[in-house]
Amino acid sequence: MRRTYVFFISILLIHLISATQVSAQDTITFPLKIKVGLEVSGPAIYYSNKKILSTEAYVSADINEKVAWVVGGGTLKYAYSQYNYEYLNKGIFGRIGADFNLLKPEKSLGKYWAGVGVHYGINRFNTEVPAFRDSNYWGLTKSSVAQKTAWGHFLEITPGVRAEVFRNLSIGWTISLRMLLYTGTGKDLRPIYSPGFGNGANRVTSGVSYFIVWNIPYKKKQVIIKKEEPDDTEDTAQSGSEQSGTGQQSVGTRQQSAVPQRQQ
Repeated sequence: MRRTYVFFISILLIHLISATQVSAQDTITFPLKIKVGLEVSGPAIYYSNKKILSTEAYVSADINEKVAWVVGGGTLKYAYSQYNYEYLNKGIFGRIGADFNLLKPEKSLGKYWAGVGVHYGINRFNTEVPAFRDSNYWGLTKSSVAQKTAWGHFLEITPGVRAEVFRNLSIGWTISLRMLLYTGTGKDLRPIYSPGFGNGANRVTSGVSYFIVWNIPYKKKQVIIKKEEPDDTEDTAQSGSEQSGTGQQSVGTRQQSAVPQRQQ
């Protein structure tokens, strides 16, 4: 029986301590959202460089105030030609991973994001050389390379920022740092441009993406935030100076009392 009483008393004390700690903290209402983002720089680049057209979009869902699951994908069409050959590459790519918000909940409020994403990417593409010509001693040679299909894999880290400019509408940018895991064609036949990755001749690539994002709130969460503790430095310094002044004053008083008074 005594052990039973001790058990219940312990449980009661734990609840009281927890309640005291929570009461010493503040809570905010944080909106969890589903986000649909569209990359806008790819179509814009196409107007100045007709060789490459890239489109991309993503969907993410907040699982808490710090982490969101992300899935995305896009398409690529790359065409290059010179006086003696033509090259075509087109395909699709997908990404899956998580985004981490480094801002405190009371700073982000579901409207601002500054953090980093970690994603795994995969692509499927077709490459072909419709025609190439070679002139030598024996004359002009014409030929072609048939279409081939390949799969590639890569990892990427995407630091960036995003801010809500209108209600449920955000804009932002990310810097993508990508590392190639497998080209899909072997090291001697790498594609000129790999969908979702970039220059297929490099093992590591980088790029900048600009997004317009539509936010869809789906849930509200109460987030506990710690109160900022007051800065006791000034109070301590002030208290120390007051004590020092009091000490000096008392010393002066003792010195004055130690001086003998003149007899009249």
